[in-house]
Amino acid sequence: MFRDIVRKKNEITRGECIEILKHELRGVLAVNGDGGYPYCMPMNHYYCEEDGMIYFHGGKTGHKIDSLKADDRVCFCVHDEGVHEDGNWALTVRSVVVFGRVHFIDDYEYAMDIARKLSRKFTDDTGLTEEEIRKSGKSTLCFAIEPEHISGKRVKEQ
Repeated sequence: MFRDIVRKKNEITRGECIEILKHELRGVLAVNGDGGYPYCMPMNHYYCEEDGMIYFHGGKTGHKIDSLKADDRVCFCVHDEGVHEDGNWALTVRSVVVFGRVHFIDDYEYAMDIARKLSRKFTDDTGLTEEEIRKSGKSTLCFAIEPEHISGKRVKEQ
């Protein structure tokens, strides 16, 4: 059902894909939006090595949530910052594409645990994180992508 990378020499390993998902701060989530149009948005994420899920948090309403409730199939793309190789002006970038299905996190304590883990990617200030959870936790919705297919590649901008 999912396509293979066309240029096999550019394919990166599953391990490299996981490292990018773990360390990069944000990616772009694409959903099936209104009227059959794709709808995509930049999102912060947390990749959990223990269960292989990719977690997100945000508000409880809006276009994204309506779209996810109507169709749980999504695509999530993350890329690294790239590197200059051989003194060339062009960047070599590694990217990961994940196809999967979304699951909403109904358990409040579990959702706040995910929010804490996601927060650690941005700050070590646990006081700030706890204050944000105290202020906004009840209005926060967490959801996860259960990956069905993960692929990645290395490309040189031209």
